[in-house]
Amino acid sequence: MNAPLLSLSRRLRRTPFSEGVEAAGVKAYTVYNHMLLPTVFRSVTEDYRHLKQAVQVWDVACERQVELRGPDAGRLMQMLTPRDLGGVVPGRCLYVPIVDATGGMLNDPVAVKLDEDRWWISIADSDLLYWVNGVAQGWRLDVLIDEPDVSPLAVQGPKAEELMARVFGDAVRDIRFFRFRALEFQGRKLRVARSGYSKQGGFEIYVEGADIGMPLWHALMEAGRDLDVRAGCPNLIERIEGGLLSYGNDMTDDNTPHECGLGRFCDTRSAIGCIGRDALLRVAREGPVKQIRPVEIHGDPVPPCDRLWPVMDGERQVGHVSSTAWSPDFETNVSIGMIRMTHWDAQTDVDVITPDGVRPATVWETFWI
Repeated sequence: MNAPLLSLSRRLRRTPFSEGVEAAGVKAYTVYNHMLLPTVFRSVTEDYRHLKQAVQVWDVACERQVELRGPDAGRLMQMLTPRDLGGVVPGRCLYVPIVDATGGMLNDPVAVKLDEDRWWISIADSDLLYWVNGVAQGWRLDVLIDEPDVSPLAVQGPKAEELMARVFGDAVRDIRFFRFRALEFQGRKLRVARSGYSKQGGFEIYVEGADIGMPLWHALMEAGRDLDVRAGCPNLIERIEGGLLSYGNDMTDDNTPHECGLGRFCDTRSAIGCIGRDALLRVAREGPVKQIRPVEIHGDPVPPCDRLWPVMDGERQVGHVSSTAWSPDFETNVSIGMIRMTHWDAQTDVDVITPDGVRPATVWETFWI
């Protein structure tokens, strides 16, 4: 039986790089922030192997930017997150949980500080623009909020730095992790950050202006021919091995940052002004009763995980698995689970109810890479 097709329309926005993605033979998409996000080119496994060995160019324009600009931009940014932003200087990128008044996760973006009165929030898959506008209006803040014409393009893999140096010059080699610099491409200044949604290392280019999208794509592809550069995308296997969470998949607004293993990004005592601060202070004091953990599902490869799979101890449910894939490198099913504190210790044996039946599994403390 053939899988159903995705009906395209203007509500599913193309990106400045769609022409290149299609020419590269994209085989599947998902919908992310009302945009097309590639998920497979050759195969998930072949894309995984190549990502770990060479270099890929990813169309991640779906990571839309919410721009805050004006005298209260910094105040608003701090209201959104429990991470203390005091002392952060322009040129920094920060992973920031965004929470509501109950401490529930609304998004887990990267915040980019452009200037003292200007921020970009590079968002995960949720309509954060509406929440930010509501907060600003409710508090009558002096700030302009917009979605600018900015489309991220990622370059990921062990050969990413060499490729980027060929296109942007050796200055990229000096960019530190989660820092960015404005570098020139065809007379245009583009912000280049050492960051990305993989554990293989790389960069994200904040392409300001859709017109320069395909010239940059072609330049990267041409410069990387001898590096075996290919079009790629966030890889399911590699992200689970590395414990990279997917908002809407592995966490929702029902979860606090502490449940998601993001407590280290919550400076609740010093992040004065955060909307969810009081709720998270209670969570930090009492501790979470469940938390994200790596789960190894034993046996043959399991089918795709398109819903939550119960994690069981006998007849009692003690959690769920939200993402899983067969890892060729570790020769096992690697998974992300939300596990109750009674069973989250390393080497705890449990069962997972999969579409193929009950499978033995083991909870671990750290992810595979």
